[in-house]
Amino acid sequence: MTKKNIPSYLEQLNPEQRQAVEHDGSPLLILAGAGSGKTRVITTKIAYLIGEKHVDARSILAATFTKKAANEMRERAIAFEGRAEQAQICTFHSFGAWFLRRHADEAHLAPSFTVYDDDDMATLVARAVPSLTKQQSQLYAHKIALAKDYFLTSDDDLSALDLRGDLNEIYKKYEARLLETGNADFGDLIMKPVHVMEENLRIRENMRYRFRVIMVDEYQDSNVAQFRLLQALAGVDENSGTYVCVVGDDDQSIYKFRGAEIQNILTFREKFPNTKIIKLVRNYRSTAKILAAADAVVNNNTGRIGKTLLAERGEGKQPVLAYVLNQDEEAIFCANMIQKSVEKNAQYSDWAILYRTNAQSLSFEQEFLRRKIPYAVVGSLKFYEREEIKDTLAFLSLVANERDEIAFRRIVNKPVRGIGEKTQDMIVALSREKSQSLIASASAIEGLAKKAKEGVREFCAAFEEIIKTFSSDGKLSLLIEKIITAAGLLEYHRTQDEIASTQRVANMQELMNSAALYECSMDGLLAFLDSIALDRSLEAGSDEESDRVTLITLHNTKGLEFPRVVITGMENGVFPRGDKTSSELEEERRLFYVGITRAQNELYVTSCMQRRMYGRTEFMEPSIFLEEAGDVFRVIGKKPHDDAYGVSRYGGAYRSWERGSTWRGMQSVGAENALLQKWQRGVRVFHDDYGYGSIVKSSMSGDGEFVIAVQFENGAQKKFMPEYQSHLLMIVRE
Repeated sequence: MTKKNIPSYLEQLNPEQRQAVEHDGSPLLILAGAGSGKTRVITTKIAYLIGEKHVDARSILAATFTKKAANEMRERAIAFEGRAEQAQICTFHSFGAWFLRRHADEAHLAPSFTVYDDDDMATLVARAVPSLTKQQSQLYAHKIALAKDYFLTSDDDLSALDLRGDLNEIYKKYEARLLETGNADFGDLIMKPVHVMEENLRIRENMRYRFRVIMVDEYQDSNVAQFRLLQALAGVDENSGTYVCVVGDDDQSIYKFRGAEIQNILTFREKFPNTKIIKLVRNYRSTAKILAAADAVVNNNTGRIGKTLLAERGEGKQPVLAYVLNQDEEAIFCANMIQKSVEKNAQYSDWAILYRTNAQSLSFEQEFLRRKIPYAVVGSLKFYEREEIKDTLAFLSLVANERDEIAFRRIVNKPVRGIGEKTQDMIVALSREKSQSLIASASAIEGLAKKAKEGVREFCAAFEEIIKTFSSDGKLSLLIEKIITAAGLLEYHRTQDEIASTQRVANMQELMNSAALYECSMDGLLAFLDSIALDRSLEAGSDEESDRVTLITLHNTKGLEFPRVVITGMENGVFPRGDKTSSELEEERRLFYVGITRAQNELYVTSCMQRRMYGRTEFMEPSIFLEEAGDVFRVIGKKPHDDAYGVSRYGGAYRSWERGSTWRGMQSVGAENALLQKWQRGVRVFHDDYGYGSIVKSSMSGDGEFVIAVQFENGAQKKFMPEYQSHLLMIVRE
C-alpha cells in the first residue's frame, strides 16, 4: 500500500494500534490497556477489512455486551466505511435470537417464540414447583440463569451454585415447563445455538461459511457460555478459515458476580493455537504518576498476562493518600477539596467520589447537602430513595406515630403476609372510627380470612417485639437492627441481594450506623427522623444542576473518566471486602486498578482510622492495597504507624496500626489506658451545645464503650462517648 493510498483513519493510529488493525491470518488477542483507544482500533479494523482487504461486510460478526456499546461500534465503523452497515454488529444475545429465529425447530422452540425475562423465569419456576414461595422462586430462577451462564445443564454438578442440593431437580422441572411453552430465556439465547451447532454439522458449517471474521469487544467480560459460542462459530482448528479477533484487558475483569470468567482471556492462546498478542499500552487519559500507582497495585496479581501502561500526557501530580479519623471526616475532607477547587474556577463535574458499596454514599450525600454542593448518584438511587431505606424508615415512623397510615400501608405486608388492600382498608377504617392506633386496630380487627388473620397476628407480634427494644437503654441503632430482623426485612432484602447482586442489606446497615449517634428514646428517634427530613428537603431541586459531583461505585465507573477522582474507604473489610481471598482478592485488586485509571489529572485515596459498622465504631486497618502500592502516594494526615495516638482537629484519637492486628486486638488494655489518659478526670473540654466544662469521670462501660461524664459551667452534667462526638466535643488546650 503506497503512502498516498493509505486511508486517513490508518494515519491517525499509533504503531501498536495500526499493527492490530492490519494483522490478519492467525487468531489475534488485542490486550488493550485502560485509555488506550481500543474502540477506535476495533471499529477501524472493521472498516479496514471491508475497504482495504475486500472482505464481504456480511461475513463480519462483531459482538459486544450492551446495546449501547454495539450501537456505538456500528456508528463509528460506518463513519469510516459505509459498507460496514451490512456487517452484523450486535450483542451476544441479539445474535443468539437471530440464530434461533432461523433454526427454531432444531432448538425445539416455537417458530414465534418469545424470550422470558427474570420475572417470567421466576413465574415459571413457581408453576413448575408450586411448593416454592415467591422469594424462593426468584432465587432459583436467578441460580438457573447463572448455571446457563456457566453452560451447565440440569444434569451437571451444580453444587457450586446451590449448597442445598435441590437446584438440579428444580432446574429440570423448570426446563420441562419451558419446553412445553416453546419459549426461551436469556440463557437459552447463548446455550441453544451452541447445542444446535454441536449436534448439527450442516448448520455448524453454514455458520462458519457465513461468518469468516468474528470479533469480540470487552472480551474480559465474557462468560463460559459466550466462550463456547465463540468456539462453536469459529472452531479451534487453525485451518477452519475463520479469522478470530478479541479485544479486552485482563486487568479490568471485574464482573465475576455477573458470571464473567477471566480465564477466557488468560487461556485464549491455549484455546486458539498460534494466537498473536498485540498490547496497546499507550494511555491517552491519565498522567504518568497516576499510571504508576495503577501498575504498582495490579502488578501484585499473578493471574494476568502483564503489561505496563505508558502515559502520553506527561508526569502530572503525585497521587495523594489521606488518612482521616472516620467517614464523617472523610466526607469533610472531600467537600473541602471540592469547594476550594471550585473557588479556583474548577467545575463540580470535574470531581468523582468512588466507593466500594452503595451504602458508603450516605456520609457524602449528607455533607454535600449541608454545604449545598450539587451531586448526582450514578447507577443507583440517592440513599433515602432506595426501597430498603424507605421500608426501614417507614417502620421508624410507625414507631414514632402509630397512626401513620402511609408508613403502615408500606410495611404491613412486606414481606408478603397476606394482608391485602382490603384488609388494610378495614384496619385503617377501624382506627379512624375508634380514634386509636393502627396497631391497636390491627390487633382488634375481626372478620378476616384465615391467611390475612395469621398475617396480621404475625405483623403485630413483630411490632410488639420492636417496641420492647425501643424501651431499652442504648443507641437507636439497636432499634433499627431489631426492625430489620424482627419484621423480616433483613431476610427479604438479603434474598433480593442474592438475586440481583445488589447491596440492600449493606444500605440498611449504613442507616443503622448513622443512627448510632442517637439515643434509643422518643427524643432520639424524632431527632433522627428530623435530621433525615432535613437532608431530604435539601435534596429538592438539586437535580436541576448540570454541574455536579459524581458519586459512583467502583463497578459503575467502567468506561468513564474524570479530571479529579477520589477513591474512598480504603480499609480492610471495606475495600477489599473482608470475605475475599485468592482469585476473589485479585478481582478486588483489579477493581482498584479500574478506579485509579478513571483519573485524568488528579487522584486521591482516603482511609479511615475508625468506621461505624453494624451500629458500632470499629478501628480499621488500612487496605492491604495501600501497602502493596508502596511509595507512589504522597501521604497527608496522621499515618497509622506513627505515634500510638495523635489528636485530630476535632479532638478524636487515631489508633496505631500494625499489620495483622484485628478489632479484638485493638480492644486491648493498652487502648483502654490510652483513652483513659487522654480523656482523664479534670481535662477541660468544649461542646458545641453546652459550652465549656470539665471531665469528672471516665471509664469503660460494660459493653466495651468508652464513656466520660462532663460537668459544664452552665450547671448541666452530661455523659458522652467521645468517639461519637468528634465534631462536637473538643479538648481545650490551655
